[in-house]
Amino acid sequence: MKKIVVLTGAGMSAESGISTFRDSGGLWEQHRVEDVATIEGYIRNPKLVLDFYNERRRQLPLVKPCRGHELVAALEQYYDVTVVTQNVDDLHERAGSTKVIHLHGELMKATSTRSPNNPTQIQTLTQEHMDIHIGDKAADGSQLRPFIVWFGEAVPKIEEAAEESMKADIYIVIGTSLNVYPAAGLLQYVAPETPVYLIDPKDVPWTSGHRYTHIKKGASAGMEELLELLTKDL
Repeated sequence: MKKIVVLTGAGMSAESGISTFRDSGGLWEQHRVEDVATIEGYIRNPKLVLDFYNERRRQLPLVKPCRGHELVAALEQYYDVTVVTQNVDDLHERAGSTKVIHLHGELMKATSTRSPNNPTQIQTLTQEHMDIHIGDKAADGSQLRPFIVWFGEAVPKIEEAAEESMKADIYIVIGTSLNVYPAAGLLQYVAPETPVYLIDPKDVPWTSGHRYTHIKKGASAGMEELLELLTKDL
């Protein structure tokens, strides 16, 4: 079975109604990114940051996977599919994708402030208890924080994503500006002969040198077109 790797960004979740900070002048839900998406912002005002992500978490049950999410999951009927996503929501999983690598963390998980990437410290939150409060402790006794990779922090899953990218027979990029590193660098790991498809209604700065086919549509309409192309001869 051929292997497909799908790299998704904010444009994928935007069709489900999740706002993207890059389209709002550096503001994310009326907050400066520096205040709510950096370790410095968290140290400066932990309550603001915890409340910000509590609100993002409460919005998750109100949104549903878009058709694009569902069609990425549908590829598993024909291919071995790994999704590498820059998104922290769980919409790929809810749509049915079974192998998802979250580069930037997961909104529905919490972890230790002291050792955020230690697997023994990561816990999954439930819809009944999804808020994190000041005083909530991780297993190591430190304050619980969102399991989110903030700007300036290491991306622990990038090596796994690079290994998957090297194995791809087909590579699909959906809804990402390709200017957030190290995720944008994953294209350097794709074999030169591997066909690459870019789904995005906008022109995207392409610096990898890899030839690609640009489907200038949104995630859902673009995946409709690509799924038909990839399955017509199967």
